[in-house]
Amino acid sequence: MSVTDDYAADFATTALPLTAARLPRQAPLLAGVVALALGGLVGVVLQIPWVAVLVLAAAVLVVALPTWAYAVEGRRGAVDRLMTILVCYAVLGALVPLVWVLSYTFIQGIPAIDWSFLTHDQTSRLDPVTFKQLPGAGIKHAILGTLVVTAGAAVISVPIGLMTAIYLVEYGKGSALARIVTILVDVMTGIPSIVAGLFAVALFTELGDPGTRSGIMGSVALSLLMIPTVVRAGEEMMRLVPADLREASYALGVPKWRTILKVVIPTAFGGILTGVMLAISRVIGETAPLLVAVGAVDVVNTNILSGRMETLPVFIISKYKQGQDPLELAWGAALLLIIIVMVLNLAARIIGKIFAPKTGH
Repeated sequence: MSVTDDYAADFATTALPLTAARLPRQAPLLAGVVALALGGLVGVVLQIPWVAVLVLAAAVLVVALPTWAYAVEGRRGAVDRLMTILVCYAVLGALVPLVWVLSYTFIQGIPAIDWSFLTHDQTSRLDPVTFKQLPGAGIKHAILGTLVVTAGAAVISVPIGLMTAIYLVEYGKGSALARIVTILVDVMTGIPSIVAGLFAVALFTELGDPGTRSGIMGSVALSLLMIPTVVRAGEEMMRLVPADLREASYALGVPKWRTILKVVIPTAFGGILTGVMLAISRVIGETAPLLVAVGAVDVVNTNILSGRMETLPVFIISKYKQGQDPLELAWGAALLLIIIVMVLNLAARIIGKIFAPKTGH
């Protein structure tokens, strides 16, 4: 028998494990309970706050579970458990502030929201029973002002941003102008919002009365903040459109502009719409440019071209400065602003799903 035959015989008789040792499925839960119990015990003995107890328990879990995994599963298993814990902590670190803000705003703002709050402005009104003058306590004027100003900003920024993205992707590849536009878009992304408001005031001061304030000024200011987001979202989405679709359209004799209009934009429509909604969400809560360019008023004004207009962010800051009872109105307006942003994002997802290109075999 040769050496090779001896090695084959030994290999055949040697039992090779097909699976490595693993911790039980409930190991993370058990380690978490032990870590929490140890942290609670230390907290009772040292009389430390509950937040410190949670931090201590989290630190114990980071050490305990990987150590247990190292003893059973080896080094690779311990590293895997450690990275899993750190990723979960990162997710919790992002969710806790978000949930905290949403829940606290809901608790503080929901008592102020009723039908009168949504359908009246801040002017006095008659009591339907006693017919006495009652102070206004609604935000109808702020809701309408926010929607009008934001819609005006979208009308200005979406066409400009979308056409800029089309140029960068379809026409300006590698050109010096495209590189300059890209740099300018990056610079505009970091422009402070107050600078956009001052620009709108300066622009309309040169065109008309120095003391004028109107909704269109706020729309122009917000459009400066929206355009970079729209450009970036449109550019990235159109770059993801496969080149095969364009080439197939060109092979059929379709001109470039029609290919962009009928092939590229419909394919990237979902992502473009999401970018537009993100841009709207980014500016709908801006306070500084609206405070500078639009001002504030206690009555409804839907004429975007004339007169001051109230917006939800400006209303919130004004009521916060007054304090006491108006502070409840500020929390109600803040909750309503969050609801509007959530509705816009949900609508964007639904519309994007409806108009997304159909896939199939």
